[in-house]
Amino acid sequence: MYAIIEVAGQQFKVEKDRYIYVHRLPNAEGEELTIDKVLLVDDNGAVSVGAPIVEGAQVKAKVLEHLKGEKIIVFKKKRRKGYRRKNGHRQYLTKLQIVDIVK
Repeated sequence: MYAIIEVAGQQFKVEKDRYIYVHRLPNAEGEELTIDKVLLVDDNGAVSVGAPIVEGAQVKAKVLEHLKGEKIIVFKKKRRKGYRRKNGHRQYLTKLQIVDIVK
């Protein structure tokens, strides 16, 4: 059984007992949260597609930790002009564990 959900403006395919990394959420570590924006649920071949969300479907998740993602280097250059800029960025993330999918 899997579901497609929308969290923090992004869509994820989730299954029970799997981990996902989403943009930083305001919830505290160890807190449980319920995600109501379920776009699709597949229960062993029985597919329910929402318009835009599946009514009554929920995904329960647990916030495991807040962390920072890998460093991304942004390098800009204009040839023959002496223009070079190097910048780095690390995204703030939240690690979620999918506890249950309720159809």
